[in-house]
Amino acid sequence: MRITMIGTGYVGLVSGACFADFGHDVTCIDKDAAKIALIHGGKMPIWEPGLEGLVKSNQERGRLRFTTDLAAGVAEAEAVFIAVGTPARRGDGHADLSYVYAAVRELAKALTHAVVVVTKSTVPVGTGDKIACILEEEGAPAGTVVASNPEFLREGAAIADFKHPDRILVGAEDDQARKVLAEIYRPLFLNKAPLLFTSRRTAELTKYAANAFLAMKISFINEIADLCEAVGADVQDVARGIGLDNRIGAKFLHAGPGYGGSCFPKDTLALLRTAEEAGVEQRIISTVVKVNDDRKAAMADRVRDAVGGSLAGKTVALLGLTFKPNTDDMRDSPSIPLAEGLLMGGATVAAYDPVGREQAEPLLPGIRFAGDAYDAAKGADALVIVTEWDEFRALDLGRLAGVMAGKSLIDLRNIYDREAVERAGLTYRGVGRGA
Repeated sequence: MRITMIGTGYVGLVSGACFADFGHDVTCIDKDAAKIALIHGGKMPIWEPGLEGLVKSNQERGRLRFTTDLAAGVAEAEAVFIAVGTPARRGDGHADLSYVYAAVRELAKALTHAVVVVTKSTVPVGTGDKIACILEEEGAPAGTVVASNPEFLREGAAIADFKHPDRILVGAEDDQARKVLAEIYRPLFLNKAPLLFTSRRTAELTKYAANAFLAMKISFINEIADLCEAVGADVQDVARGIGLDNRIGAKFLHAGPGYGGSCFPKDTLALLRTAEEAGVEQRIISTVVKVNDDRKAAMADRVRDAVGGSLAGKTVALLGLTFKPNTDDMRDSPSIPLAEGLLMGGATVAAYDPVGREQAEPLLPGIRFAGDAYDAAKGADALVIVTEWDEFRALDLGRLAGVMAGKSLIDLRNIYDREAVERAGLTYRGVGRGA
């Protein structure tokens, strides 16, 4: 099928490349000419494993194109996906839909034939209804219909998630939209991925509910971790013990410094705003947000306690800055309030991240960016594992102990064994590992 993707951010670029790899004819459109030029030059505007090769191979096969020309990009399209940003709006936390609505208005004027307009962006309940109204108001061709197709991609594993999804959710109000989306996802028939059709509003809400539930699991295990520390239990064993129950599941039960990234923080806030407007209280999700905010703010205090009760004059090394491994995404990363709290306490901060430096530098101007983990640790009173990048799992602990001024290793991701750390001459402090 002929597909157009409006927006070449994380969701649009990954989705467009994967659709092309299925054999569809895909055109990706973006207003940012510099971004399109970057892609034409063989470079990706985001860091995602496997994406550069996937884009290049499908460009070479003539199935994937990039342009800033909206009219040309939709001239032969059968389906147009909206994949522009919906950041949290300043002041009230609601999803900012200005980019979505602006794209729809421009699209309506550019269309010369009926298409299925599909929202891939994460949008609040009722957005599809508003899009349908805008298309009609702006004179879109008769027969143009609107569907919702939320994405469920994990940064760092997005291509695998797209090609081997747990489910494909389509919210549609008419047979034409359902027919087109079924054909678009027909290549996944062999994988037997469930194709779930619902109403548009149900699909929109399902995306928020899914992310809120996963965020809840993270905040839950972080509170259990605090209890483990107080009573002398090990949160990793607790997580295994409950995660083996298939009613609960093991995923998202890893204690740490709190969730961040492009989805959970903004989507939980947007869900709360939607509920507020509907007059329905969401006490659990409200508490999840507060627990997470408090947790991220408390990480600097955890480091302070490990170095003797005061950060003044101390040097702290941070390993990992992105909100998770295998991405360069710094949005709402726990490293930001951690680094800021350390600096406010009077510490000197050095940091190393395998791919996140370019994104992190404008956000953390007061820290020293190191060339590798050992450079970051040089002269440090404490070393903090903030992001669980694979390359941090097998660091030479003896070498670290040799270049550090102090001996504290604070493992916010629980990637190390206490005995191994202590054999190297370092003191170990994990999260929720009180035993």
